[in-house]
Amino acid sequence: METPIFLFTGFLDSGKTLFIKDTLEDEEFRNGEKILIIACEEGEEEFDTDQLANWKTQVVYLDSEEKLTEAFFADCQKKYRPEKIILEYNGMWRLETLFSTKMPEDWVLAQIITTVNADGFDLYLSNMRSLVMEQFQETDMVIFNRCDENTKKASYRRSVKAINPKAQVYFENADGSASEPDESLPFDISQDTIEIEDTDFGIWYVDVMDNPQKYADKTVKMRVQVYKSLKMPSTSFVPGRYAMTCCVEDIRFIGPLCQATPTLAPKVKGLKKRQWIYLTAKVKFEYASLYKGEGPVLYTEKIEPAEEPEEKIVYFN
Repeated sequence: METPIFLFTGFLDSGKTLFIKDTLEDEEFRNGEKILIIACEEGEEEFDTDQLANWKTQVVYLDSEEKLTEAFFADCQKKYRPEKIILEYNGMWRLETLFSTKMPEDWVLAQIITTVNADGFDLYLSNMRSLVMEQFQETDMVIFNRCDENTKKASYRRSVKAINPKAQVYFENADGSASEPDESLPFDISQDTIEIEDTDFGIWYVDVMDNPQKYADKTVKMRVQVYKSLKMPSTSFVPGRYAMTCCVEDIRFIGPLCQATPTLAPKVKGLKKRQWIYLTAKVKFEYASLYKGEGPVLYTEKIEPAEEPEEKIVYFN
């Protein structure tokens, strides 16, 4: 029988312990099973060992990344025989260390949840960018807590989605209530043809990847740069832009898959990598191997040469 691991990532004071305690309050989550908490750091919030005992839950503390070894996990399995594992990971440790460490065969990673103190998010981006990016790339869910009226929720959400489109993103106020970001868009999606300005490409990309159904059968017009790969069919390409997700070091190329219609197949075959074009295309929502599932696929309607824009990098604000 598999033993699921629920991995909680985030920096100190990001609310990991509090979220774990709230999770354990849920009887359906506990389900009468033996639970082991592996805590890799100690913050202001502490676990009540008496309460944990009532929930058939035990906690073991790990104070050093060097102690995160195959032998440690094997000892946990032998000593505690857990049926469910909560791993509260140290935000200053590389996730690569954890993922490269062999665990007991029955242990299976079920979910990764990342908590973020919205008050300090910009500071973490400035000083610990690579750790933040690693957490976002691997996570299934990001929870920004301690939000207020000054929190740049829409911008933060787009930053996460640009790195990991499949991640769910939630926001909580200081009192724990849900806080929704302002999702107003700078273009009119009610129109059959949507014109995407250069400065809005990043916002459009995040939205179309997150909500492709609402763009199905819409036509989009935009200036894009061509990305082609030898691994792609000659009649396919990625129309996109280089985007700065959080800072200069995180510039990467983003864009959806585009397929040539029969009449434009010769023109698509002749496109060169990094070439600038004006693209008019119909959006479909369908399976594509690039996505390993369903997603937005553009079908060419018109391709025209374009000059290089004044600002080649796009943003998510």
